[in-house]
Amino acid sequence: MERIAVLGVGGVGGFLAAALARAGRDVTVVARDVTASAIERGGLEVESERLGSFQVRVRAVTELPEPADGLIVATKARDLEPALERVAAEPAIVLPLLNGLDHLPPLRERFGSRAVAGSIRIEAFRTSPTHVVQTSRFLGVDMASADGAMRTPLERLAGALEAAGVPARVMDSEAQAMWEKLVRLNALALTTSAYDLRLGPIRTTPELRDELTACVQEGVAVATAEGAHVAVAATMGELDDAHASLGTSMQRDIEAGVEPELDAIAGSVLRAAARHGIDCPTIRRLAERVAERAGAPAPLGAPR
Repeated sequence: MERIAVLGVGGVGGFLAAALARAGRDVTVVARDVTASAIERGGLEVESERLGSFQVRVRAVTELPEPADGLIVATKARDLEPALERVAAEPAIVLPLLNGLDHLPPLRERFGSRAVAGSIRIEAFRTSPTHVVQTSRFLGVDMASADGAMRTPLERLAGALEAAGVPARVMDSEAQAMWEKLVRLNALALTTSAYDLRLGPIRTTPELRDELTACVQEGVAVATAEGAHVAVAATMGELDDAHASLGTSMQRDIEAGVEPELDAIAGSVLRAAARHGIDCPTIRRLAERVAERAGAPAPLGAPR
């Protein structure tokens, strides 16, 4: 897979575009005018705990008219609809790496089964339109499709990511590819954002650790009902292994006065819970606390 387009050049999209370009892929980033102009002039600069520091040149456009072997979608959930208007091409595979679950139906309405399920495990953020920082060594992309015809495109895209230094797994279950991350992210994002603390103090303060654990337990119950196999002990083990200063984009958005992805993350879990008649009191309560802190709406469709 040689020609790869990346839609959305924040921390995730910028990191992946730069890593793929450094590995010799033909990369095009699709972004708003100001961002595209800045990248076209100066390229992308990455500071990464995993890949080191490097700078690359990539093509940057405001619209993608020509075909691509693959399209990686890395926008925020709220920006997905207008961002898709910038894509006129019909890629062979579309890998969305947005938080939550609700982006997949509109992508499949547009691209059919070429839009696969996917998630990324990364801590990365953008400090300027051309500068991305990855602050932890953990990194991994999971992807899956229920359409057997997509197996070869999945494996080709996974191979391109692997060659770029990004671990990638092609999984047998779409639910597994989505929920394994979502359970962990939901618990981490809600607790750090509700109390404006990094992971370390949450883990070491007994009552906050209890809330973190309860979030994971409730998320696992929903994931199980959705057909995924996620273990509480394994998820808590990952959170215990993470560095103490770990934060989340939700927390950073609140600090910056930007509306957080509360509905995309916690809302996705709560809506899935409602479909299965599962009560998630800790998730719901923390989501309401985050909404109050951020001056944002509570997640839509949350069971009460």
